[in-house]
Parts: sequence; C-alpha cells; structure tokens
Amino acid sequence: MSLIEELKWRGLIHDITPGTEEQLEKECTSGYVGFDPTADSLHIGNLVPIMLLVHLQRAGHKPYVLVGGATGRVGDPSGKTQERQLLSPEMIEHNLSCQRKQLQQFLTFGEGETDAVVVNNYDWFKDWSFLDFIREVGKHISINYMMSKDSVKNRLESGMSFTEFTYQLIQGFDFFHLNKEKNVKLQMGGSDQWGNITTGIELTRRMGGGDTFAITAPLVKKADGSKFGKSEGGNVWLDAEKTSPYKFYQFWLNASDDDIVNFIRIFSLKGKGEVEGLIAEHAETPHLRILQKALAEELTSRIHGEKALEMAVEASQILFGKATADSLKKLSERDFLDVFQGVEQAEVSKAQLNEGVHIVDLLADETGFLASKGEARRALKENSISVNKEKVDDGCVVSESDLINDKYVLLQRGKKKYFIVSFN
Repeated sequence: MSLIEELKWRGLIHDITPGTEEQLEKECTSGYVGFDPTADSLHIGNLVPIMLLVHLQRAGHKPYVLVGGATGRVGDPSGKTQERQLLSPEMIEHNLSCQRKQLQQFLTFGEGETDAVVVNNYDWFKDWSFLDFIREVGKHISINYMMSKDSVKNRLESGMSFTEFTYQLIQGFDFFHLNKEKNVKLQMGGSDQWGNITTGIELTRRMGGGDTFAITAPLVKKADGSKFGKSEGGNVWLDAEKTSPYKFYQFWLNASDDDIVNFIRIFSLKGKGEVEGLIAEHAETPHLRILQKALAEELTSRIHGEKALEMAVEASQILFGKATADSLKKLSERDFLDVFQGVEQAEVSKAQLNEGVHIVDLLADETGFLASKGEARRALKENSISVNKEKVDDGCVVSESDLINDKYVLLQRGKKKYFIVSFN
C-alpha cells in the first residue's frame, strides 16, 4: 500500500497538492511537520501531525521534525481568535527540549536515509536582520496574497498585530530554506495550516527553489461536536507528570462508540485488515468496548511503556472489577487519587490509629460518611460496608496496617458509594 493509499483509508488526507502522489512514488522524499513550543509537553491534539510523520517514515521516506524556536517567538494565528501570549526565549528552549524527547517515542532518529532529523528554525533566523528579511524575502509575497488567507481574514474584525500577520511569511520561509538546504520537498500538517503551507510553496517557487508539495489532515472532531484532545480537566498531555498514564488510558477507554471507529484508524499503527476486523467485532459486541481497549492499550504502551500500561489497567479494574486491599496498596498516591477523583474526603488525626479506630466511629462521628452510628451499625449488619474494597463487620478496627500510601483508607457502602479518609 502506498503512503497516500495508507493515509486515505485512515482518513488522514484533507488537502493534497497536485503531483504529490507521483513524487512520493518516484523517490525517497523528505517531508516535515512543524511544532511550535507553546508548552513543555505535546498533547494528544498533536498526535495527528505526528502520525503523518510516522507513516511517512514507515513508507520509506525521510521525516524532518521542525521545532519552532523562531516561529514560537511570533505565535501562529491559525485557528485563534486572539493573539497568543509570547514566551521568553528561555521558556521556549525548555519547551523545545521536552518536546524533542517525546517525539523520539514515535520516530526513529539517526543518520540513515530514512531516519528522522530534528531542525530548529531559530538556527537559520537568528542571523537575519529585520531589514534584510523584508528586503530579500518579503518582496516576493504581496499583501493581497497574504490577506486572502483564512488565518488573516478570520481576524480582520477582532484585529491582528503586525507580528502575527508576518507569521505565514516566516513559516513559508522555513519551507524554502529546508527545500534549498536539505532538499525537503513535502510539508504536512493539520488542515488549519493549509494557508501557511501554500504560502511556503508559493514563496519557494518565486525565490527559485525546487518542486514542493503539501498534505494536510482533517482536524479531528468528536461526533458530538466538542473539541478533540481535551478532557474535563483540560488538555490530555503526553507528559506523565501532566496527565497520568491512568488518566491517559481512561481518555481512550471512555471514547464513545461513534468516535472510536474514527480514532482507531487515525491513531493506531495496526494494519487495515486488523483494524477492520476489530471494527466488525466491536459492532457485534459494543458492550465489550473492544476498540476502546485496543487503542487505549496501544497508545498507553507506546507513550508511557508497558509497566505504566499494566498499572493503568490494574487501576481501571479497581472501580469496575475485582479489587483487593493489596491491589489498592500497589497504586501510587497519584493513581489512587486519580481513580477516586471527586470522591468526598475527610481528615482524621493519624495519632488515633495507635489504638485503632472502630469502624462504627470511623463511618459516623469521625468522618460523617454515614449520618449516625445507628445507620453505620445497620449498614454493617446488611454487609454493605467495605474497607479498602474488602467487606467488614462491626468487629472491624482500622489500624495503621490498613493505610494506602501510608495515608489513606477507602470506605465504601454498596457498589458505588465511596469515601476517602485521609489520616494526617
């Protein structure tokens, strides 16, 4: 299967310039995607352009990852209703360093013919003066041409600074420079980048560069119209410190049936036959969430590793599967709190554990989980109370040995009512 055929069945082509397919079939072609260092981590919204690079490399071509040390100092107006806050040079360098490490989880870097290469556009912009740039580069693109781009037209009413207005020219020069210095012939990105990319093609043509081509992918949207890549807590990051592997796993596991068929084509590296087989199997037994589990496991393993995946799966089973006190105690404090996010909590003095706390007192007076000691005794008699997922009776005394992460005890009434006691 050719690269274009691969991208088409996966739904990863929105626009493509004439001659692109012929170029890719003719020879090993170098292509790039740009990433602006607006944060010290990439997020799952960046996965689409990353997957374009992954498929480019798997098809026998050479991927270039352009990190925007220069463009990050300007800010891309594409798809934005207001100007971005500009970052300091030190913050940009920090963000670039973090993003480079994450990209290595997807691409093979090195010196080989199809090995990926990281380039930083600050390396070629730092020696340009403003006057030299507007004289040597700016004269090749007209104001009328720049004004015709959606990234500009959509901001005419709310206003756009000259800084942002020049962004497409700066990104366009990246394409010219890489074409001239590295023989890069292809630029890829999201469909919102089409205007910037075609400016690069036009600028390269007018400045006497070689042939250049473009592919953009559709912007991923959820079936309900909400923005892809965000959870209730905001962005879903690739950095485990920003989004835990458990929460990352849960994001894909909780994808709707309407979305997951699209997601697995876009984000999985499984072949067409295997993906279509999983889709057919999922259609017959949607309650088993076969597609959600397959994609959650593949992406969590690829980004966070097998050990993190095992912990994410184990943590996920705690709420819905058979869990024990031992399985709870295996969780890190962060995973424990992530699993039981939003569960009501109460603080109790840890000193009380020296003599132990009777379960009736803990359920009622100490925490207020249940309204009274009478209600606590009735619930215990009904066998509906669990401590750390294990049923207890009215003879239970909670001690220091019951603590999870040397701090917490999980109370439960019935199947779904949880309460966390924090001993401090």
